[in-house]
Amino acid sequence: MRVFKFGGASVKDAEGVKNVVRVLSETGHQNTVVVLSAMGKTTNALEEVVAAYFDSPETYRSLLHEVEVFHQNIINELFEGRNNPISKEVKNLFEQCDAFLVTNRSPHAAFVYDQVVSFGELVSTTIVCAYLNHAGIATEWIDARSCIKTDNFYRSAHLDWDQTQTAIQNQLRGTILKVTQGFIGSDENNFTTTLGREGSDYSAAILAYCLGATDVTIWKDVQGVLNADPRVFDDTQLLHHISYQEAIELAFYGASVIHPKTLQPLQRKEIPLFVKSFLDPKASGTQVGKGVRMHPQVPCYIVKRGLSLLRLSTRDFSFVVEDNISEIFRMLHDQKMSVDLIQNSAISFSVCVNDKYNNMEALLHSLRARFDVEHTSEVSLYTIRHFESDSANGLLKTHNLLLEQRTQTTLQMVMK
Repeated sequence: MRVFKFGGASVKDAEGVKNVVRVLSETGHQNTVVVLSAMGKTTNALEEVVAAYFDSPETYRSLLHEVEVFHQNIINELFEGRNNPISKEVKNLFEQCDAFLVTNRSPHAAFVYDQVVSFGELVSTTIVCAYLNHAGIATEWIDARSCIKTDNFYRSAHLDWDQTQTAIQNQLRGTILKVTQGFIGSDENNFTTTLGREGSDYSAAILAYCLGATDVTIWKDVQGVLNADPRVFDDTQLLHHISYQEAIELAFYGASVIHPKTLQPLQRKEIPLFVKSFLDPKASGTQVGKGVRMHPQVPCYIVKRGLSLLRLSTRDFSFVVEDNISEIFRMLHDQKMSVDLIQNSAISFSVCVNDKYNNMEALLHSLRARFDVEHTSEVSLYTIRHFESDSANGLLKTHNLLLEQRTQTTLQMVMK
C-alpha cells in the first residue's frame, strides 16, 4: 500500500485536478490511498466565514456563497453540463455547512471552526473522486471522520491511535484507489475535529503507519525539500536526501514543506517519505529516511512571521528559577500559546510565542500581575540550521536583531 498526499496548490483549479489524473496515470494507482487538502485557498476563505459568523453575522452567508461558487466553477470546467450529480452533491455540502451555522448554539470558536473549515476537504475530495471515476480510474471515497478518531481538543486534536488503527484497517481494504480527506477527524461524539493547519501531511502519515505502507509521497508545487522557502530567500537548493532526524529538526523549527507531526509515525516504522513535484512526477525529489546524511550539506533557512516576543523580569530582582519558570509556562499553557524560543538570565526571561488563538491580552494580564513585561508584536523568528560564519549577514543588514540564540548547529534570531 502507498499513500499519496496532494495539497491545496495541486488542486487549486480544474487543471490541477486534471493533473492529479496525469500523476496517478504515470505512477500507477492500485493499492494507493490519496489524501487531499482543500482546494487552493479554501481553508483561508472558510476561516473568514467563521470570523464573520462571530463578528458580523450578516456577512458570513455571502462569504460562504463565494466559496461555493469557486467550487462550482471548477466542477463546470471538469464536467459537461451544469446539472451533473456532483454539482448537486457539492451544493448539498454547502447547505449542510449553512444549516450548522444557523442551528449552532455553541459559543466556542474552536468548535465552530472545525465544523465549518472541514467542509473544504469534504468538498475537494467529492469533486476529485468524481473526476477520477469520470476519467476511468475506479476510485472509492472514504470519510476520514469515520477512521481518524481523536479527542475534542478542537483545532489541534490529539489522535486516539488504537481506535484509529482499528478503523483504518477495517475500512481501507482492497486494491481500488481510495480518496480521503487530510486534516480532519472526529471525536467520541462524532463531531468533526481538525489536526491543526497543514495537518493533511499528518493524516497521510497516520494512514501509512496504520496500513504499514511501503512509502508516503507528498506532492508539492516545488521540486522537493529545499534549503529555504523560495518565496522568501534567493538561490535555494534542493536537498536530495535527509534523515528523519534532520527532517524533524527542520519541521520543529517551522519548515513549511513537512508538517511537524508527520515524521514521528513514519520513523517508528521506518516508512520512507518522498517529497516530489506534481508538475514533474518522474523527478526524484527529496527522500527522507533512516540514517541518510543530508545531501548537499548546506545551511537551511527557516522563517516564522507574526510572532510575539515577551521579555519578563522580576520586580524584586529575585532569580528567575524553577518556581517562576513553572508559573510562566502554566500561564502560556492556559492561553494555548505555542512556544518557539526561550532564553533566560538570572532575573529575566524571554519567550517568543505564536498567539494562534488570539489570547495575548489575557496572557499579558496574567503575566503583569507578577512580572514586569515588555511585549513586542509582529516579530519574525529566523532559524539557520548548519549555519556558517556569514550565514546571517544578509539578514542583519535588513532587520533589527532583538534576540539571538545559538547552538553548535543552529542559529536563531528574533528580528523586527
